[in-house]
Parts: sequence; structure tokens; C-alpha cells
Amino acid sequence: MSDLALSSRAPRAADPASEGRMARSALIGIAIAFLLLFLLLPLVVVFSEAFGRGIAVYLAALAAPDARAAIELTLFVAAIAVPVNMIFGLAASWAIAKFTFRGKSALITLIDLPFSVSPVVAGLVLVLVFGGQGLFGPWLQAHDVAIIFAVPGIVLATIFVTFPFVARELIPLMQDQGTADEEAALTLGASGLRCFFTVTLPNVKWGLLYGVLLCNARAMGEFGAVAVVSGHIRGLTDTMPLHVEILYDDYNIAAAFAVASLLASLALVTLAVRTGLEWRYGGAIAAGHRH
Repeated sequence: MSDLALSSRAPRAADPASEGRMARSALIGIAIAFLLLFLLLPLVVVFSEAFGRGIAVYLAALAAPDARAAIELTLFVAAIAVPVNMIFGLAASWAIAKFTFRGKSALITLIDLPFSVSPVVAGLVLVLVFGGQGLFGPWLQAHDVAIIFAVPGIVLATIFVTFPFVARELIPLMQDQGTADEEAALTLGASGLRCFFTVTLPNVKWGLLYGVLLCNARAMGEFGAVAVVSGHIRGLTDTMPLHVEILYDDYNIAAAFAVASLLASLALVTLAVRTGLEWRYGGAIAAGHRH
């Protein structure tokens, strides 16, 4: 048998380029299917159910007294929790990235604590500390101070679950930038406070805005910790996520999806602004995430 015949019967080697294109197409298809099934489809369902009975029913659901109270409480809690976490995140990230001190590793670990603790557990801890039978409960009751099943407890729970967001965006960003600019400013006679406001803060402004955005989205959408400490008092301690649950349990489906559509709109706005920030400041943010 000739060499030509043998070579014609030999199996052909697979084309690496063709296999690479097939694998890439398969992975892209799986990712798109996952996004459509678990992200896009729920959004479509939320908005279709919210407007399914007409715009009049939708607006009436949002104008209901309990719904307005839930929206106002959600905005009020976010207006307290976000600035507090912004100040903490700036201070913690500045200290961790620019200075060396004892307990630095412990501080970083504590910042990550809300990521590893269930929000429900966090709410339970607040009840055990500030509740009527908790550690400070008798003293609070004696001085007529209500924290659990009141707005202060909701604020504390929201602050706890959201305080890592700003710090976790700024720490790697500040570490990547180093301390050369601050040292130059101090050498030229700038005070520490002036150095922070004129050098450090402008260098991290987009990362700060990015962290504040994520913090605000989580603050408005938090459910687990808030559900434990709120008491579910309609018109007083129900935030938007809790109000959605109550409406759904009462079989008021249209109103539940109407309020849920506001939270979904917040998620879409957050995604749009986040995409814009990544486009505007993507290099520094990506470098920070790599660290």
C-alpha cells in the first residue's frame, strides 16, 4: 500500500483555532442564557405585573399611605447610612492605605465582617444588644429610648450591612496610588487635613462615588437585617422591601409589584451609573479590584 493511501486513511488532527471558536461561542451562549433567565426575565415580570392593571392602579398603589411611608422611611434611612459609611470608608481606607499601625490586619478583617455574616444574624445580634431583654435593654427602657422595633434599629442594621462598600472600593485604589503625592504635598508645607482635601480626595473621587453608589443601592434594598429589627409596623417601620413582602402576603399582587418596580428601577439606575463610572474611571477601578 502506498504512502499516499495510508495518509488518506489517517485521522485528521483537530483544528485548535476551530475548537477555540466553538468553546468561546458555547461560553458566550451559556452566559447570555444565564443573564436572560435570571436577570432579564425577572425584570420583565416585575414591570409587566406592575403595569398589568393599568397606570392608574400603579400610581394608586404608590400613593397609598403605607407605601408612601415605606418609601419615605427607605430614603430617610439611606440618607443617614450612606453618609456615615462614606465618612467611615474614607477614614478607614486612608488609615489603612497611607499609614502603618498595629491592628491594621484586624481592622481590614472587621471591615469584611458584614460580607461573611448573614444579615439575619446581624439583626439578631442587634436585638440581643438593644432589645428589651438585651444587654442594654433595661437601661434603654428606663430612659424611654426605643431602638429595636423603631427607626434607630433600622438605621443601625442598615449601617452594619453596608459599611464595607465604600471602604472596600477605596482601600485598593489608595494602595495602588501610593503615598508619593501626599509626601510631596507635605514637603511643600501642606497640613495633613489640607493634603487630604487637595491631594488624596481628588485622586479617589470616582472610586468614592462608585462605592457610595453601591452602598446606597444596598441600603435601599436591604431586607434580612431590617426585617429582624423593624417589627413590621405598617406605616412606621416598614421599608420598601418589607412593604413588598406584606403586600404580597396580603395577595395585593399589583401593589406589591408596583413598589417592587421602584426597587428594580433603582437597580437599573445603579447599573447604568456604575457602567458610566467604569467607562470614565475604568482603569483605576480595575486596578483596585485586581488588588
